[in-house]
Amino acid sequence: MTSTQTPAPKLVLDEFIGTALSATPAELHPYFNDFRTLYTRKLWHQLTNKLFEFFDLPAARPYRVDVFEQFVRDFESKINQLKLVEMGVKVSKDIDNPQTHLTFLTSLLSRVDTAASPEAHVLLLASIAHAKLLYGDLEGTKADMDSAWAVLDKLDNVDSRVNAAYYGVAADYYKAKAEYAPYYRHSLLYLACVDPEKDLSAEERLLRAHDLSISAFLGDSIYNFGELLMHPILESLNGTQHEWLSKLLFTFNEGNIGKFEALAPLFPKEPILQENYAFLRQKICLMALIESVFKRGAGERSMSFRTVAEETRLPVDEVEHLVMKALSLKLIRGSLDQVDEKAHITWVQPRVLSREQIGGMAKRLEQWVEKLNGVEKRIAPEVLTTSA
Repeated sequence: MTSTQTPAPKLVLDEFIGTALSATPAELHPYFNDFRTLYTRKLWHQLTNKLFEFFDLPAARPYRVDVFEQFVRDFESKINQLKLVEMGVKVSKDIDNPQTHLTFLTSLLSRVDTAASPEAHVLLLASIAHAKLLYGDLEGTKADMDSAWAVLDKLDNVDSRVNAAYYGVAADYYKAKAEYAPYYRHSLLYLACVDPEKDLSAEERLLRAHDLSISAFLGDSIYNFGELLMHPILESLNGTQHEWLSKLLFTFNEGNIGKFEALAPLFPKEPILQENYAFLRQKICLMALIESVFKRGAGERSMSFRTVAEETRLPVDEVEHLVMKALSLKLIRGSLDQVDEKAHITWVQPRVLSREQIGGMAKRLEQWVEKLNGVEKRIAPEVLTTSA
């Protein structure tokens, strides 16, 4: 393997092709002959496409790094820089030695013009960050993530592969740090940039759905699961030992404490949920409060402590603390009347709604329209009389 710490050797085309033809299996020979023709004719775009075909062949894996270092480096400035970085990231996966792997990527980074090709720069920084994460360098990972974001945040119409690389490594970083809410957010953004059916294996889809579920439960700022519940990734849990997590997600989204208690005996299957039972119990009570407020019309949102206690299955003397918690988390707005023991709620946090919740809202809109029609019928005679 050619070291990336030294300059690439001067390409002698016939010598490179001759060596390649003698050292590789016959099925690869047509590709090297095409490389010679396209290079000689300076057809850089076609040569790039042919190289991608070559790099995707299983038989080419033992030769990918050498082809990149001994051949591609000679004309790398003449081809699309994002494509160049994609090639480099692809072949770097064949380098087992951690230091050599990082040296390969950082050497390529030094040769990419950030101003001329910011997307290539971001993709490479994200790949370097991911490599450092795999080798346990969390500080280095975060530094490269921050550098990538400083460029990415200023770009418009970014290639989905570049976004996927950034959000993918960010999600993995926050998973390693057990920071649930940032993991949840970045993981969903990552999924928005890829096609899970094509880009992820069945095992990867299951792991992603599992990790998203756990982070939804344990994220201290996540009180709306609608986006995850409507995402196809959740179907990966069906028919597996983790299917009950999907049921638990729907239970939280409904704020259904009865179903929560029925599923609680399964928590030991996920020790981290069992360890955080007290937090989850408070969270389901908050979800029950939010759902209770959401179901009510604007004129029905003054609730007695006793009503809240019934909705959340809490003792009356714990209701005030629960409502204050909801206010502090900005899940609701309003005020408390401690003398009359009432909560006056003026607003509930906007949510991504499940199909069932949308159905409930539609019914309330129908009722509202009926009320308006009733008012119109009552005042119409008076209006006509006045007009006359």
